[in-house]
Amino acid sequence: MRTQIVKLPKTLVTIAILLLMGCGPVVWTASIQNPPPPWFYPNRLEVVRYVYFPEYSIYYDLSTRVYIYLDGGVWVRRPFLPSRYRTLDLRRSRYERVRGYRSDNIKRYHEEHNANRGRSNREKIRRNN
Repeated sequence: MRTQIVKLPKTLVTIAILLLMGCGPVVWTASIQNPPPPWFYPNRLEVVRYVYFPEYSIYYDLSTRVYIYLDGGVWVRRPFLPSRYRTLDLRRSRYERVRGYRSDNIKRYHEEHNANRGRSNREKIRRNN
């Protein structure tokens, strides 16, 4: 079996190269980037993995697109919130960006950063008087 090499005219190759150069830079990525949910500042780039809603103790993982919340004392990951949260409007809810934390173990982060949430020094002073 003989392999034949097809020679293209130089003008055809030149035209193809010029057409490709006119397209501008080509960006290749191995994964499809999902846009963040609408309540997370549309059209703004943030380099965080988690968003925390302190009033409800709900986290949202931007990389896996799941909500993380306590259900019966266990942290669960679900693509949708359960029915008890259906009436929430997260677009109007206060949230905090969790900067610098990339681990999958949100329980550890929550215990380290929210142990004293909701307490104030005034309560401690009043109890001592």
